[in-house]
Amino acid sequence: MASKINMDKGKNATVFMKSSNNKIYMELKDIIREHALQFLPAKSLLRCRGVCRDWKYLIATPFFVHNQSYSFRNLSGFFSQSSTSEPSFISLNPIAYGVPDPSLSFLPEPVDIRSSSNGLLCCQGHSGYNPYYICNPATKHWHKLPKPNNDHGSDPAVVLIFEPSILNFAAEYKLVCAFPSELDGYEFEIFSSCDKSWKTSGEIFLGNLKILPRSGVYTNGIVYWAGRNNRILAFDLSAERSQIHNGHGTLGVMDGKFCTASILRQNLSVQLLSNAYANTMQMYSNIKAWESHLFTLDRSVFAEGYPEEVSLLVNDTVILRKGKALYSYNLKAKETKHLGNESDDGKRRVVPYVNSLVDI
Repeated sequence: MASKINMDKGKNATVFMKSSNNKIYMELKDIIREHALQFLPAKSLLRCRGVCRDWKYLIATPFFVHNQSYSFRNLSGFFSQSSTSEPSFISLNPIAYGVPDPSLSFLPEPVDIRSSSNGLLCCQGHSGYNPYYICNPATKHWHKLPKPNNDHGSDPAVVLIFEPSILNFAAEYKLVCAFPSELDGYEFEIFSSCDKSWKTSGEIFLGNLKILPRSGVYTNGIVYWAGRNNRILAFDLSAERSQIHNGHGTLGVMDGKFCTASILRQNLSVQLLSNAYANTMQMYSNIKAWESHLFTLDRSVFAEGYPEEVSLLVNDTVILRKGKALYSYNLKAKETKHLGNESDDGKRRVVPYVNSLVDI
């Protein structure tokens, strides 16, 4: 009898342990589902759909897609394209980040990539009035924009603006173009996804300035374009006012602020705009407009000397170019990684990309 009781106790203990393990497993699965999945990139989430039926259905819901597009903002890689080639994608982490069709052949015609913002790309077709397309390369969803009211030229200076908001369930974006004015300056035309139409701003920048069309960046409500002779054109989107800053180098964003970056001998020089409205202050103001940051590069990482130029700067990541070789440099970790070499079809422009599920 005693032996039977001990056996029953052992059996019950085993059942209890199994039950406890299942409870822990279920709780852990729920924690991952509710608090971790939304912070993963699109490529990883597409693989996670195979874990179980619950995850598959969850990842497909509009509410989860909305949360993921708001929660995941990491630079995942960049699209690269020359004037004679189709687009290609270079991932900063091929295991985690990727798109199913890097050439964007899901669009109705061949395109040139013009701009990007938080998972969305702005592309321009080659036919008809050269229409703009807004697409998400992770999901292959796209919209064709109506024809602008003004002539944007053959190489338009457009900047796509998409700021994910936890309050706005639908993805709301804008496309801003600075186009040459008949009054010898620049005017600004803005497309709003909310209004589904173009609007020409009343602001006209008058001055002897030539901007570089594919140089534009956006941060904190202001669009910036690099100009020749070390000048930068800024356009405040809410106030619809423009002004000029002095500065040179590749335009970018660091710590949420506008900046420029360039190679200075063995160093990476970053100039951070600490006050976007410094040019409107009183004369002899003591407030500095720019903060200087210098990062020493490790020559041993690069083949025969230092990089020649900065191709991209987004938060902590800088893309450097030396010849046809591309490198990524992390500003915080001070680490450099060789990403690969470009093909021989001409110099390519790189456009940053965030691996988001954002729906349009």
